[in-house]
Amino acid sequence: MINHTELNRRYWEDSAAAWHGPLAREHWARTEPRWGLWATPESQVSALPPDLSGMDVIELGCGTAYVSAWLARLGARPVGIDISAKQLATARTMQAEFGLEFPLILGDAEQVPRDDATFDLAISEYGASLWCDPYRWIPEAARLLRPGGHLVFLHRSPLFALCTREGGTASTSLQRPQFGLRRVDYSTSAEFTLGHGEMLRLLRSSGFTVEDLIEIQAPDPAHREYDDVSSSWAHQWPSEEIWKARLTT
Repeated sequence: MINHTELNRRYWEDSAAAWHGPLAREHWARTEPRWGLWATPESQVSALPPDLSGMDVIELGCGTAYVSAWLARLGARPVGIDISAKQLATARTMQAEFGLEFPLILGDAEQVPRDDATFDLAISEYGASLWCDPYRWIPEAARLLRPGGHLVFLHRSPLFALCTREGGTASTSLQRPQFGLRRVDYSTSAEFTLGHGEMLRLLRSSGFTVEDLIEIQAPDPAHREYDDVSSSWAHQWPSEEIWKARLTT
């Protein structure tokens, strides 16, 4: 089996950066955080801590770092890390264009070159939360957080993974078994999905208390459609979800 870090690095360097880059400006320009595929507003889900002023934040798998940009505008002190030099180059272009500056690290979110207990919030939107092994990146997030620190991440829902095959659109029937679901391999990349029970046990064993699980419903009408999941499907079943947890040990 190909190492997922190298496989995903090639994916983002060779192909995804080309189509993801044009979205960066749109995301950076948002005045309110809007999460995931369906641009769900923060005012609807309350994913973030209520007061970010002065918080030290690590964005795990930051891509073009638009989440860090949102948090910087809200008074946080973000640091972004990503394995793709091309994604970080786009992030630096956006920093210059929008007049925001914060550190960006070329590196692996499963092995962050920062000291223990350095951050108040670890966050990932379709970064480490989908592309990294949860048995590596979640304990790493726990290491990086101070006691009482927040963990917030958004990724594909297990139901989406169960109802989807490569190259197809999310189906109304199950396409793969849930037991044993962890790494989902595609021809150019690897994604990670755990069932809710397994994710809950992993978070607890890493020292977290789960505060909320928000299953996202697509609006009707939606602002955009996607090849792998339609808005009508995601209006009936969650295609993505947000986990909120606090480090208690």
